[in-house]
Amino acid sequence: MSGSIGNNVFRASGVVAAAAAGRTGTVDWDTTPKTGTVTAEDGVGYFVDTSAAARTVDLPAGSAGAIVSIADYTRTFATNNCTVAPNGSEKIGGIDQDALLEENGQSATFVYVDSTEGWINVQETQTSVTGVSTFIIASGGNTTITDGDYKIHVFTGPGTFCVSSAGNACGSNTVDYLVIAGGGGGGGPHGGGGGAGGLRTFMPASTPMAAPAGIAVPEQAYSITVGAGGPSGLTGPSATPHTGSDSIFSSITSAGGGGGGAAGIPGANGGSGGGGGAQPASAGSASPTTSPAQGTAGGAGGSSPNYVGGGGGGASAAGGAPPGSAAGVGGDGGYIPDAMFGPTAPSYGTPGPASSTRYWAGGGGGGGWQGPGSPGAAGGAGGGATGSSVAGGQGGCAAANTSGGGGGGNDATAPGGPGGAGGSGTVIIRYKFQ
Repeated sequence: MSGSIGNNVFRASGVVAAAAAGRTGTVDWDTTPKTGTVTAEDGVGYFVDTSAAARTVDLPAGSAGAIVSIADYTRTFATNNCTVAPNGSEKIGGIDQDALLEENGQSATFVYVDSTEGWINVQETQTSVTGVSTFIIASGGNTTITDGDYKIHVFTGPGTFCVSSAGNACGSNTVDYLVIAGGGGGGGPHGGGGGAGGLRTFMPASTPMAAPAGIAVPEQAYSITVGAGGPSGLTGPSATPHTGSDSIFSSITSAGGGGGGAAGIPGANGGSGGGGGAQPASAGSASPTTSPAQGTAGGAGGSSPNYVGGGGGGASAAGGAPPGSAAGVGGDGGYIPDAMFGPTAPSYGTPGPASSTRYWAGGGGGGGWQGPGSPGAAGGAGGGATGSSVAGGQGGCAAANTSGGGGGGNDATAPGGPGGAGGSGTVIIRYKFQ
């Protein structure tokens, strides 16, 4: 049986006089952390490591003025206690039992007085004071990149971003972010291109869509959602457009891209709107509305005699309506400068019109009709897939983690070509760590 000393914060402080032994009441600290049972010696302080298991400190045989100090090395005494055991039948605080240190960060100093009271705890703290980082400290992600004074956490699938220090204004206390949702699937037959996943970001010198500032990250675990792309398949005459799924980090939610429509079926609303199917059908819009906008509208489908699909909206440019016999092109996505990723930049996103950048969230190209006579269109920069130019062919599928819209399917052979799948999203978090 043990007696706890962890709940009394009113402990004596100052120097303990032990005149009978000629001691001054101080200890010399042994700075090697102890990970096993400690056989204590008079006049020594010990740092006890209970991070892996509970520990015991065996006090020496008592003599008037003997002194031993104990401190929680890893601030884990509440999880794994430290037992303080007197020698033989000697007492601690007048009781012939072990004592427990069971508060994180606790320290205690014991002085042997006499056989009546034995060892008396003369000085105790309930917590240890630790240094405070002026920079953000965090972990998580499928990949972590260190580039100069910055760390970049890349989530290509669901995960957790764990912040152990929120930092402060003297170092860093906000993070840059790129949160892009899953792209919409293309429609088919006569299909519109899928709309790109919504793109919301703050990274210096990034796309003109960037927010005005980063966001603060108090110490906690942040669940990261990375949206899936809309699936491939037929969307007409009774199936609904295949919209992508949302991506989420903290207060930032990016909406899944709207699925492309099919013959007579409008494109769906989403982060960027899906292109409309032929005959003609209207396009989807960017929804919900955010500031800055997270995407654009798709393009409407073509009417007789050109039954082709409209392009899906991209993050920074709307999807095109058919200019004639060809389908509408997908809108271009948004970009992040290569410098935000350092030498690993080519591993993420796609190339685009602006040099030394990486693009995401391009809209899918609309699908054609009757093969090459009314061809499918190209997708937008940032992973937008190409609409099919093959009679009855399936639209192209967007690459994973680009947030691009799927390409629209072709027609001319029953049941017509299905739309291609949209690309899954990505969440990227960047901050100064030193």
